[in-house]
Amino acid sequence: MSLQNPVFIPGPTNMPESLRKACDMPTIDHRSPAFAAVFQPAVAGVKEVLGMTAGEVLLLPSTGTGGWEAAISNTLSPGDKILAARHGMFSHRWIDLCQRHGLDVQIIEAPWGEGCPADAMGAALAADTDHSIKAVLATHNETATGVRSDIAGLRAAMDKAGHPALLMVDGVSSIASMPFEMDAWGVDIAVAGSQKGFMLPAGLAILGVSPKALAARDSATLPRAYFDFGDMLKGYAAGGYPFTPPVGLINGLAASIAMLKAEGLDNVYARHHRLAEATRRAVGGWGLQVCAARPDLYSDTVTGVMAPDGFNGTDVVTLAASKYGVAFGVGLGEVAGKLFRIGHLGSLTDVMLLSGLATAEMCMADLGWPVKLGSGVAAAQEYLRGTAAEPIAKAA
Repeated sequence: MSLQNPVFIPGPTNMPESLRKACDMPTIDHRSPAFAAVFQPAVAGVKEVLGMTAGEVLLLPSTGTGGWEAAISNTLSPGDKILAARHGMFSHRWIDLCQRHGLDVQIIEAPWGEGCPADAMGAALAADTDHSIKAVLATHNETATGVRSDIAGLRAAMDKAGHPALLMVDGVSSIASMPFEMDAWGVDIAVAGSQKGFMLPAGLAILGVSPKALAARDSATLPRAYFDFGDMLKGYAAGGYPFTPPVGLINGLAASIAMLKAEGLDNVYARHHRLAEATRRAVGGWGLQVCAARPDLYSDTVTGVMAPDGFNGTDVVTLAASKYGVAFGVGLGEVAGKLFRIGHLGSLTDVMLLSGLATAEMCMADLGWPVKLGSGVAAAQEYLRGTAAEPIAKAA
């Protein structure tokens, strides 16, 4: 794998040089005022990205999976009933994590390629007249399939049912790349990670926690220690952490948010949509299909490209890595071998994207797929030429 080539996996994403340097900093005393100067801008910036005005942002040394665990262990008790839809590998993994913690998970199955079924979730909540369901889990952007779910629609279904359950949302591959409105959507816990839209190395679980979710800690009895929100908040009140924080990553997060704000969040989201649409135009130019069942489900951060009959999507990923030194994502779970994934999030430009699309074309041609060289790249070029490029980001 050539380190000179950009990656086209849906995370970790390409790191701008300025952010890599921001993470590479001298040691400072994390119990001194110098740490607050790094930490406070990062927390304030995350609140802005999440669209939250109340509650707390918690930065945990972990990844998104640790964020899932922190979300449930701080708000729920053994045997509590939760409601979740399974429609991809990452929604499946969060369900599995909950089951390992002794929670009673009511699962609503949906085809891989569909989003979270808000109507079915609402019906299940309406039927739960004694409000035994304590939390609803939703995956905003299913990274395995390239599907975006309607979190606002899910909140509307919960409100229509008059149900008081907490709403927890996995936004790991959407937050900082696609619009996320924690307050407006009534999200109680949002989970993100440093290695995707924030363009940093893996190592931070980034959580937005509403006042309602913070209050749930008082009755929650699932075991927690390292991820205890109470310990974290006591540390925050004292100007630091209850343990040693990853100072370099937090400094990188503050720099990342400054970079996102310099571009403008609306411009960041527009750029992601534009690159995603160019990718989908390329897929159409190849005569192939995306995994997402309908346009309203299309993700702006990752596209699942379905392999034609008789071909294996994993072969494209393997060949791209071995022959061209470029990384794409394999299919996972139920779609393993049925597709390959093109990540188009984080630090990415038109030129970078076109190089990835050209590489995918070469691999498919090498493997004998019924794809004409230049067809997808030309379709993407025509779209990109005819749309406005994002403003050049100011130096962070």
